[in-house]
Amino acid sequence: MLKINYIKILSFIFLLITTNNLFSQKFTASVDRTIVGEGEQFQIDFIFEGSDINNISNFIPPSFNGFRILTGPNQSSSMTIINGRTSGSLTFSYILLAQNLGEFTIGSASITYEGKKYSTQPLKIKVEKGVQRQSNHSSNSNVKEDLSKNVFIIAEANKTKVLQGEQITVTYKLYTKLNIASPQISKLPSYEGFWAEEIQPIKQINFDLEMFRGERYRVAKIKQVALFPTKTGMLNVTPFELNIPVIVKKKRTGNDLFDDFFNDSFFNRTETIDLLSKSNTIKVQVDPLPSGAPASFSGAVGNFSMKSEIDKKDVATNESLRLRINISGSGNIKLLNIPQLQLPAGFEKYEPKVIENINNGAIVSGQKIIDYLIIPRSPGVKEIPPVEFTFFNPSTKKYVTLKSEAYRINVKKGASDEFVSQSFDKEDIKILSEDIRYIKTKDFQLELKPEITLIKNWFWFATISPIILLAGALIIKQRRDKLYGNIQLMKYQKAEKEARKRLKLAKAALEKLQTSNFYNELSLALYGYLEDKLTIQRSEFTIDLAIEKLRNKNVSEELLQRVKNVADKCVFARYAPQAEMQMQADDLYEETIKVIVELDSRIGGKK
Repeated sequence: MLKINYIKILSFIFLLITTNNLFSQKFTASVDRTIVGEGEQFQIDFIFEGSDINNISNFIPPSFNGFRILTGPNQSSSMTIINGRTSGSLTFSYILLAQNLGEFTIGSASITYEGKKYSTQPLKIKVEKGVQRQSNHSSNSNVKEDLSKNVFIIAEANKTKVLQGEQITVTYKLYTKLNIASPQISKLPSYEGFWAEEIQPIKQINFDLEMFRGERYRVAKIKQVALFPTKTGMLNVTPFELNIPVIVKKKRTGNDLFDDFFNDSFFNRTETIDLLSKSNTIKVQVDPLPSGAPASFSGAVGNFSMKSEIDKKDVATNESLRLRINISGSGNIKLLNIPQLQLPAGFEKYEPKVIENINNGAIVSGQKIIDYLIIPRSPGVKEIPPVEFTFFNPSTKKYVTLKSEAYRINVKKGASDEFVSQSFDKEDIKILSEDIRYIKTKDFQLELKPEITLIKNWFWFATISPIILLAGALIIKQRRDKLYGNIQLMKYQKAEKEARKRLKLAKAALEKLQTSNFYNELSLALYGYLEDKLTIQRSEFTIDLAIEKLRNKNVSEELLQRVKNVADKCVFARYAPQAEMQMQADDLYEETIKVIVELDSRIGGKK
C-alpha cells in the first residue's frame, strides 16, 4: 500500500512539472523578412505567451535606430484552454520603413510579468539597394504610396476563359497590414457585357491571416459577384474602388522635448490618412457557343431539369385550364427565355405568369415557374403537344433538349356555347350577354295599325348593334393579338403599371423595417421602368445606357441627375450601415415616385 501511494505522489509531482512547463512564460521577437529593400516596409512582432496575460505590464520597445515607425505598437491577443488550464498570448506589432542601406540590429524589447522582467533576443535586418527616398520626411503622395503597399484590394476570378452565358465568379479581397477604419465605397465595378448577380451580400467584414507573395496579411472578403457574359470577345471587369481610412502613427514635428515625450508609445499618438484603393482589372475571354444548336435553343447555359403539370384534362368550352412548366437547375435563371407553347386549333392562350426563385450562392441556381392560362373554344378531343426547352451544358460541352409531357384534353360543349362566337374571348362574351336582346321567334303576332310604321326603331337597333359589337370585338382582339405578339410594345405600355406594383412592395418592406428588401424593390421599380420604357434588354441594361437614351428623348439634365442619384443610393444601400439607410428610406421612396412620374409625363407618349 505504501509503495502504491509513493507511485501516486511521484506521478502527481511529475504532472505538476509538465503542466508548469506546458504553460511556462516566454517573450519572443519575430520579423516577416530579414532582408528588405531601401524604402520598403516590413513587420516586427513581440509576442508574450503565458498562463495569464492580464498580469503583463511595462512593455518597453527597442529604439529601432535606422528605421522609421509607420504604425505601432498594435496590440492583439488570443486565449486557449487545455485540460481546464488557460493560456494566452499578447502581441505588439510594428510596421517599419527601411531608410538606409546596411546591416542593422533591432535591440531587445522587455516586459514585466508578475514582477519578473522578460526580454527578447535582438534581431538582425539587412537593408539592400532598393527604392531611394528623397528625404527623411516623405511627401503626402509618397506616404500614400507606402500605405498602398500595405493596404490594397485584389480581384480574383475563378476562370478567365469561358463560353457565352457561362458563370464566372469574381471575389474582391481586402489585404492589410495596418489598422484601418470602416471602408467606404468610392466607385463600384462596371460589368459591361455581363449580367451580374451579387452573391450573398457581405454585411460584416471579418479578417483572417493569410500569406500573400511570401508576406503575412490580414485578409477579408468584401464582395463576391456572379457574372454571365452576354456577348463574345475580350471583356473587362473594371476596378472596385474603396476609400479606406488608415490609422498610422503621427510623425514628430521637430526636435521639441515635448514631442519626444508625447511620442512615447504609452500615448499612442495616431492620425488617419484616407487611402483610395483600387482593385485590379480582370480580363475575360468569352468564346461563342458551338454551332449546331437546336431550333428550340434560346441562349440558356447551365444545367437544368424540367417538369410539367396540368390541372385538368376534362373541361367544357370557354372553361379555363392551367399548364405549369417548372425549369430548375444552376445557371442564370433570370435570363431564361420562356419556352414556346404551340396549341392546336380551338385553343386560346393568355400571357403566362412567371415566378422566379433565385439562390445566389457560389453557383447561382433556382427555378423559373411558368403558368399558362388556356381556354378551349371548340369541343372535341385535343392534344397539347410537348413543350421543348434546350440549354447548353458547359461541363459536357453539349446541347441538351428537354421535353414536357403531351396532354390529351377532352373538351365538352359548354351550356351557353350556342350563343358564343368562337372568335370572341371572355370579355367580349360578357359584352354580348349584357347588351344584346335576342329576337323572339315564337308566339307573337304582327298587327297592322293605321298610321304606324311597320318597321320600328328597335328593329334597326337590334339589327345594326350586333354588327357594330362584332366589329368592335374584332378590333379589340386584333389589337390584343398585336400587343401579345409584340412583347416590347406590351412592356412599354405596362411600364408605369409594373413600376407602381414594385413601389407598393417597397412600401410594404419599409413599413416592416426590412431595409434591404426595401432598397431592392425600389431599384427594381426604377430599373424595370427604364428597361420597359426605353426597350432595353435586361442583360444589356446599365444606368449609363438608360441616361443616354433619356437624353436622346430631350429629358432635362436636372431630371437625369435625379435619376442617377436614386440609382446610386439604391446600390450604395447594400454596403452602408442599415441604421443610416433606414433614416433616408422615406425621402428616397418619395423621390423615386416623383422621378418615375416626371419621366412618364415626359416620355410616356414617345416610343
